[in-house]
Amino acid sequence: MRILVTGAAGFLGSHLCDALIEQQHEVIGVDNLSTGSRENLEQLHAKKHFKFLEQDISAPFDPGHIDFIYNFASPASPLHYRRLGIETLRAGSYGIFNTLELARKYNAGYLQASTAECYGDPKEHPQNEAYWGNVNPVGERSVYDEAKRFAEATVMACHRYHGVQTRIARIFNTYGPRLAAGDGRVVSNFITDALAGRPLTVYGNGSQTRSFCYVSDLIDGILRLAKSTESLPINLGNPEELSVFTLAQRVNEVLGTSSMIVFRDLPEDDPNRRQPDITRAKDLLGWSPRVALNEGLAETAKYFHEELAISGSKKRFSS
Repeated sequence: MRILVTGAAGFLGSHLCDALIEQQHEVIGVDNLSTGSRENLEQLHAKKHFKFLEQDISAPFDPGHIDFIYNFASPASPLHYRRLGIETLRAGSYGIFNTLELARKYNAGYLQASTAECYGDPKEHPQNEAYWGNVNPVGERSVYDEAKRFAEATVMACHRYHGVQTRIARIFNTYGPRLAAGDGRVVSNFITDALAGRPLTVYGNGSQTRSFCYVSDLIDGILRLAKSTESLPINLGNPEELSVFTLAQRVNEVLGTSSMIVFRDLPEDDPNRRQPDITRAKDLLGWSPRVALNEGLAETAKYFHEELAISGSKKRFSS
């Protein structure tokens, strides 16, 4: 198949490109590099079936005939989407229409990378796909939350009115190699701070919960969903729920570090609890995560240890 992956230079997009190339597909990776990194795609530059196109999906473009589109283009971390609020909204509106029009033109399948943020600060727990959410439409997080909710509505409209074969993945917290250091995500923050001997910063009292899925498991779920005919949203995430404070302790345990834990004020509209109900993913896709948290944290820490060592070498060389 000839496949288009938007957001290809990002954390999830680059891992998805790896998996598709491994399956012998021809892949066109699209990214405007506002938050993604070319380094995430270095391993693919020599692959004859991979092509990179620097492009903002908010502007119309046409890569020629394609069989399937994975739309992963959007700032995803709070640090990025608060800095790039307008760009986030444009990606979730103009970008959705542009990529769906490509799917319609070429009769291509389409998978939208949505988010657990569609549930906001949930009043139902755990969250299943029938829950409509509790989202502040004008808060600091709204540029991301509402862009993704609008994207889901647009995808479903194109499915209903134009017959586009669409899928929607509601992705819960995912971690692993190629997370960007310093992008505000809790796993990368904790690991890089622990490796550097800095305190681990917990917001609020640390009792808020998250559920962390290792990247290889998430990509497996994405590929299974793409092969299905399910058009309604499906949760993809690890149902193991733990507090942010417990995660900080676990990072110290896995890395063998003893970083102190410090506390700061909780950001606006930060969800209190987050845990996916993955019953539909199990029943419809035969999917459930397999990588244990400690194993995933160890692999992620190994990646950051190597990245920090490389960064340090470059700084010493340049000086």
